Parts: sequence; C-alpha cells; structure tokens
Amino acid sequence: MGAAPDAPHTTGRPSVRNPATRATQLVLLALSLGLSACAGLVRPPAPPSQVNSLGMKFVLIPAGEFLMGSDESPQGLARDFPSYEPRRFLQLGDEQPVHRVRISKPFWLGQHEVTVGQFRAYLEASGHVPESVADGTGAYGYNPDYDPASTARGDAFEGRDPRYSWDQPGFAQSDQSPVLNVTWNDAVAMARWLSQQEGRTYRLPTEAEWEYACRAGSRTRYPQGDDPQSLVQVANVFDAAALPYWPRWQAYALAGSDGHAFSAPVGSLAANAFGLHDMLGNAWEWVADWHDEAYYASSPGVDPTGPEDGGVKVRRGGSWHSWALYARCAFRNWNTPQTRYTLVGMRLLLEAEDDDRRR
Repeated sequence: MGAAPDAPHTTGRPSVRNPATRATQLVLLALSLGLSACAGLVRPPAPPSQVNSLGMKFVLIPAGEFLMGSDESPQGLARDFPSYEPRRFLQLGDEQPVHRVRISKPFWLGQHEVTVGQFRAYLEASGHVPESVADGTGAYGYNPDYDPASTARGDAFEGRDPRYSWDQPGFAQSDQSPVLNVTWNDAVAMARWLSQQEGRTYRLPTEAEWEYACRAGSRTRYPQGDDPQSLVQVANVFDAAALPYWPRWQAYALAGSDGHAFSAPVGSLAANAFGLHDMLGNAWEWVADWHDEAYYASSPGVDPTGPEDGGVKVRRGGSWHSWALYARCAFRNWNTPQTRYTLVGMRLLLEAEDDDRRR
C-alpha cells in the first residue's frame, strides 16, 4: 500500500511475561481493569527511567508478548470512519495477518520523540550535517500561500525546497518540539554517534518493538480504546485546531481540539501505560525495518527485525497532521531512507544491559 495522504510518495490483549519491574505490572493491571490514571482513579508508580548525555529520558519497557497487526474488516472501519472514501479501507492489507510476537528482552525507549534542542546539541557535538542541508535540496515545509491542489500528488506541504530543513519547517518550533524533516539516515547516524560516545547501543526500534510499546498492553485501535474521537485527549493529530489551516480536509478532522494546530512540545498530552508520550501523533517515527506488504505472513514469532532488504523504510505513529485512520497502533507507512518531511521525526531505543534485565 502507499503512504498516507499527508506524506510524500517517494518511492486480544497481550500476555506480558516476566515484566522488568513490579511498577510495570501495576501499570498493566490498571490498564486491564479499564481504570484511568489521568482521572485520578489509579496512580500507578512511574516505571524506571534514565537520562542520557543529551538530556533524553528513557523508560524501561518489559519483555512480553502481544498480538501485532489488525484484522479489522473494511466494513467495520467504514462504520467508525464514515467520512472516508471506501478505497482507503482496502489499502491496509499489510496490517494482516494478526500474529503473536514475543519481545524476549526488555529495552529502554525514549519517553519522548527526539526534540529540536536535543538534535541541535547532537549536530553541534558530532559535526553531522542533516541530509536536508547536505544535499542542497532542502525539505518540505508549511507555506500558507501554497495550494496542494496545484501539485500532481496533492502534497499537503511545499517542497523539496532549500528554504526548509530540520530547523525550518515553515512554522514555529521550540527546543521542546519534536525534530522534523529528519531522514532515516539522519536518525541512524544520531544513534550510532550516541553509541560511540556512551559505550552503549542506541538504535531505532524494530517495528515490532515500536508497536508493542505503543499498545502498552492494549489490543484496541488506540491504547485508550477504539473511538477515534478519544485521540484528542492523548494524541496531537488532525482536529479542530488544525482545520482552519486545511479547510479542504474538514471531513477528516476530529471534532475536538488538542490545542495544537501544528506540532506540540513533547509530552504535552497524556502518556500511555508504559509512560511513553506521543507514540501516536505529533511526529511520524522512523523504525529500523524495511517494508514488505507480505512480511507479516512469515514474520518470526520472536524478536522479528523485518525483511533483510528493501527499497523503503517503515515509519509509525502518525503526526500532528494525520487523520485518525492513520494514527492507529497497527498502521504502517513507509518512505525511502532519504525522505525528509515536515511531519517525520524519530524516537530512539537504548538496549538494556544485564543489570537492567534483572530489575
């Protein structure tokens, strides 16, 4: 299947076993009981965390099992997304079949997406030049005078253009905003540099690790349930706040407002049961895997790492501009490793050491 409409077309409940901490057990118990920490009914202990040399906070995710993918029918999706064209529900075949996956080792995952400030600090310390600058072609950005209807693909944003880059997406960003317009190659370079500096292994999460962390014990479309409107409380996606800037897509905007027309400072909305913020919305997140529509049918049951090769890399989670259908835990999107887009960022994984695994 192709990428979602806002992207450039460049090319049962899990049974969590042996959790790393009693705190994580309590979090998952709260989730299974349907209780809301945000409402004050349950306030589970915070999971273990650590901060690295760039000020990036990581949360320990336990080993466990989950059901990966989605088996929702086009008819079921059409019922809950009545404004969408039927063809969109036929383009989700790479989410099937649903299959059980075991994540055999705990891992540390960024509590937030990598921020503008953290990426800038990395660039200053490493000398890395982001691809949006290095190749001279720039990136994509928001321009209020740009008309998507004027382009053959109908891209929501203008570009590539040298005016846009990782620090110039066409709208205001603070150091606490998620960094955007970074390529898969930029993300891998940052992980490699951190590994060299700190003597530990940083990398992008696999697609399976990402979905496991996103679901955080749930089996619904979103960690908090199936209702698309519930996203407004937990994810910065396309809603009433963004609609005035793109009125032609009114049919796809959620009725409520998350308070952010563009990107939001990381952690602005509620975390999931693992203590992770913005797993859905705010910025698409690169993962390690190559994309293959048929991969789920033959995916290993333990720690799958994706196809051995391919032409496009997977990105997950949706963005501040994504429609609710494309901000589901199971949705898969993709682009070339060189793609830079004003909706695409990253979240890094830090591999657990032996002491971490015994916690």
